[in-house]
Amino acid sequence: MSVSQTAPVPPPPPPPPIPDLVPIAARAVDAVKVYGRGDAAVRALDGITADFVSRQFSAIMGASGSGKSTLLHCLAGLDRLTSGQAFIAGYELGSLTDHQLTMLRREKVGFIFQSLNLVPTLNALENILLPLTIAGRKPDQGLVDGVVQMTGLADRLRHHPSELSGGQQQRVAAARALVSRPEIIFADEPTGNLDSKAGGELLAFLRRAVDQLGQTIVMVTHDPLAASHTDRVVFLADGRVVQDMRSPTTDSILAAVRHLGD
Repeated sequence: MSVSQTAPVPPPPPPPPIPDLVPIAARAVDAVKVYGRGDAAVRALDGITADFVSRQFSAIMGASGSGKSTLLHCLAGLDRLTSGQAFIAGYELGSLTDHQLTMLRREKVGFIFQSLNLVPTLNALENILLPLTIAGRKPDQGLVDGVVQMTGLADRLRHHPSELSGGQQQRVAAARALVSRPEIIFADEPTGNLDSKAGGELLAFLRRAVDQLGQTIVMVTHDPLAASHTDRVVFLADGRVVQDMRSPTTDSILAAVRHLGD
């Protein structure tokens, strides 16, 4: 007598998004993050509530230790809050299993880090398409062509990372984040290792991605000039939001930074 074998049950999908959060790409609600315990505990986030609207370029600024990178990592699902809630596209991250969270990041989130994480054995085009390759998804050739044109790398696609400048490598990393059409892209100091010319080219590319492709970008930066390319700057101090600036300029950002220092 043969014994029938059943296929393994796939993990459950994430719960459906909360409808009233759909226009919000990312949200923190009373977000608290504490590292360590007892006398050694550090309260990196101290009850932050903030929304990041879709199709907008936002910056998070603050002094070292203000909690800006911690907030980005918790919003992106790379770290879990101690208490409070974090949402991406309406999904409450704390309610997801590790597998569901991994799938959500793969389907809904793009990342651009100061460390590029390019695969040295792949050429520029292969690095750009890597998230789609991993997910087994067919590229949208029109989108790929548009992103490549925006990066100005059309003549460098067959070159490996070691054959590209730092600015070109960072634009490859930015293009990689775009081609999967994520709900939101998180960028952590993306211009930190670039000179002013390369940094300006990358920021102009990110600005066009928002204006022309309707992308949503949240960027951590310490650079007022970089932040001036955005639609909005959220300033943190001691793990709290202390100012929310719309239509920022370099001068207005510098004035806010001086005020925070005082």
